[in-house]
Amino acid sequence: MKNSYITIFTSTYNRRQLIERLYQSLLSQTQKNFEWLVVDDGSTDDTEIFFESLLSEQQPFSIRYVKQENGGKHRAINNGIKKASGELFFIVDSDDYITENAIEKINHWATTLDDSHKWAGIAGLRGQTKNRVLGQHNSLYKYIDAKNSERRKFNLLGDKAEIYFSEILKKYPFPEIPGENFISEEIVWNAIARDGYYLRWFNEIIYICDYLDGGLTKDNTKDKNNPQGRLLWATGQLATFPNSWRDQFLAIGIYRHTVAGIKSINLTAKELGVSRASVFLASILLSLYNHLFPVKH
Repeated sequence: MKNSYITIFTSTYNRRQLIERLYQSLLSQTQKNFEWLVVDDGSTDDTEIFFESLLSEQQPFSIRYVKQENGGKHRAINNGIKKASGELFFIVDSDDYITENAIEKINHWATTLDDSHKWAGIAGLRGQTKNRVLGQHNSLYKYIDAKNSERRKFNLLGDKAEIYFSEILKKYPFPEIPGENFISEEIVWNAIARDGYYLRWFNEIIYICDYLDGGLTKDNTKDKNNPQGRLLWATGQLATFPNSWRDQFLAIGIYRHTVAGIKSINLTAKELGVSRASVFLASILLSLYNHLFPVKH
């Protein structure tokens, strides 16, 4: 496989003061075979003025700026993947940035894939710095081939820098629920995994981000305001990990804790398609976990 044209996709909302750092990291790339596609999710700051300024000048790579009505990152991704010109689609948040050789490394690892059509894409590491890895990784191997659903098995938990083939993502749009503006990206990543697609997880940092550690239920606001989205996540987890009691109880417990706490155990069990006993036990186990490992503020 030859070097691919890459879409670096950014959804942004009122991040004018931070997004310039990402822009500077794109300018410093050792390879420029990419476009920067930005979907502005209804910003009210000077983001639009910033991009008007960029677009008025010649750039070493293509920049496309699209503004939409505020609807959440998942709608921005759906909009972006329809407009993407790249063979690969790399989501980079507006308050993060990438290493100067990120595009070069993506090109290298993409060329190592065979033509078996089992690939959803590749994935690198995120770091707090170029030398400090975030999340788990297996330093014994240069790369590991695994589905998104096999990450615990291969010690790959935590945020990673996934780069998916655009044609794959076009087949798996994010659900758009009226009145809700947040949905977990895991819903799509695990749907892709359930259909048998793999990623090549390579052991190199390409993505730099600030990271605040937290517990399993650190921020419940998004979940409480988007209950149908969280229900889709929970049922998706149950379908993706049918033989893992840990993942089953986590999905049930988190849904119960963040969304369904005011509902009866019977109703929660019915919504998730599980037994009342499972809901009761999962709720106890998650409460115990949060007691033993409280969130530090």
